[in-house]
Amino acid sequence: MEASPLTQQARPEIFQPKIVQLYEALFKDDADPDGDKPEGFWREFFLLKPDRLALHRILSRLGPDDLISLQSQTQQLFFRAVECLKKSGGVADLHALETLTTFFSAILPKKYTNPSSDIIAVLAGLDQVDAVFTDFVGALEGIIRNGTSMEVRQKAVEVVLSITSGAYQTSLLTYFIQRDLFPAIMKFIQESDAPYRVLEPFTLLGLLANYNKFEFQNPYQLRLNDFVNEATIQKIVRCVGHTCRNLRGQYVEILQDLPEGWSISTTLNMIGLGAIAPGAKANQKPTYDPEVAKQMFAKLPGEDAAVLLGTYDFSHANKLFCFNLVALPAEKGEEQPISSLLSLTSYLLQHAFLSTRATNYAHLSLMVFRLLIEDQLLCKRICSDESKVAVRLCRQRQPFLPVVRGERILATSVLDTMIDGVNHNLRRRLDVSLYTLCVGIMLRIISYLSRSRTRLQYHWAELFRSLLSLIRFLTTYAADLKGLPHFDSLLDLVVNLLALSLSAGEAFLPTPAAYDDLFYKVVESGEILVKFRDTYALSSRPSNSISTLISVSTHYKTMLDSGSSKRNLTSTEVADVIKQGYETLSIQAKEGLDGWEKYREADERTLLKKMARATVADVQVIVQT
Repeated sequence: MEASPLTQQARPEIFQPKIVQLYEALFKDDADPDGDKPEGFWREFFLLKPDRLALHRILSRLGPDDLISLQSQTQQLFFRAVECLKKSGGVADLHALETLTTFFSAILPKKYTNPSSDIIAVLAGLDQVDAVFTDFVGALEGIIRNGTSMEVRQKAVEVVLSITSGAYQTSLLTYFIQRDLFPAIMKFIQESDAPYRVLEPFTLLGLLANYNKFEFQNPYQLRLNDFVNEATIQKIVRCVGHTCRNLRGQYVEILQDLPEGWSISTTLNMIGLGAIAPGAKANQKPTYDPEVAKQMFAKLPGEDAAVLLGTYDFSHANKLFCFNLVALPAEKGEEQPISSLLSLTSYLLQHAFLSTRATNYAHLSLMVFRLLIEDQLLCKRICSDESKVAVRLCRQRQPFLPVVRGERILATSVLDTMIDGVNHNLRRRLDVSLYTLCVGIMLRIISYLSRSRTRLQYHWAELFRSLLSLIRFLTTYAADLKGLPHFDSLLDLVVNLLALSLSAGEAFLPTPAAYDDLFYKVVESGEILVKFRDTYALSSRPSNSISTLISVSTHYKTMLDSGSSKRNLTSTEVADVIKQGYETLSIQAKEGLDGWEKYREADERTLLKKMARATVADVQVIVQT
């Protein structure tokens, strides 16, 4: 008797979604390499919601050679997805976009023998790649510009990000250079409804603008230079601020470093009686072992730090962007964007030594501030009362700078961040480029202050102490440091900054006491300065003004030796001698101490190429999540 169709089937041990069955049917080894899947297969394939984890898992198991042998199937998938995008409308194009993002993020980063030609073979074949990719890029551009919803348009941006990051070292990106996506991306940003939507398209612009930009005239660089839509620029600036705030939050999650005011609770905690302290304890963050915390810090910043590449490029290319980055006010309940960017920079600098990646991002953010400071109109604003803003600076590693609560002139927070960079990255294998940036930014600010005779209320003693400590370090570890690339430039920069402060301090230091303190510190460091000069043969190089520092120190040492019968003087007595010595002191400073070289991008070519690679790696992680 024939079995009834109503007979209950045995329940499978593991339920497998239909879309996963289709993935496995498409990529199985024994599939007919010359047989196209029927129309019904593809209609169902793109109507079902993608299982991106399952697709990524299946593709991750395949090596480069496996994919080349399965190129008939991979090409079918790509061709059919492009057809969906060209038709547009309905749920199929959304599913095609999600599928393509996962597909590209899984297959493009693999280690192919011949990356460009192998990837072209996997996706389209040499004969068809021009036609298919031209259609593909055109369809993506149309969706980004005028897609049916913000979600669909965002998915199209993610597809371009997955290709850009996965095939960055191949010729595939030339299709995105030939077809200018800049207007479509900017239209999407302009119409975006939240800062988080701006992050991916702006990161994409950063990658496209850096693609081979030192080898040919990149059209995206020209577009950044000419862009004048201020409303869109402000959305980008707010996105940068929002992202920097989130990235800083990842550091604070590991170690809460906000300085607390006095309270009964904090006092009890200090003496080990925190258990009886009043107040809620439910929201207290866990305290990590220092070694565990160090390992956690080494993994930061998060991948969203890729936004800094686009921030640098826009700052380098566009004055209007720079102005809005510095001047855009905070929205209600938020930080000012420049405050968030500087805050993140201070956290990057305190932890830069933990990884090359963190160091590179610290460099990139410092280059943004160098560009801002070198613009004299912006520097004037940064050093004036109209820039007053509260900035949360990192306090996760000692030594700490004095706490300043509330709003203050932005230049003072920038100087604090540079001092932290100098204090927290002293290593025998010194990062000369990082120190040149930090000291160079200090020089540019002090140069502006002295020329404009702007007296800045600031704890200048900390800055001069930091510079003299750096000289002491450079003298002590000279055997390890000599011969490092561009090290002589750093030596000259440190010496000339101190010499400029001695010769022009009256113009920018707020009080006579602050000026006296600088002289006191130089006199105190007299022996170290002489040893520093001799160790590096600075007297034989006319590019520095070490003689100014030595002559000031010698002048006062002579006065102290001749004017005192006692062996040891108190600090007050030394200060009195310093005041008296001004009458007979003649500071012979070399010309041009307040001069500096304008930023040239070609000088940073190697670093910027490294940063593009680091950003590519981070974007690969972003599109996979």
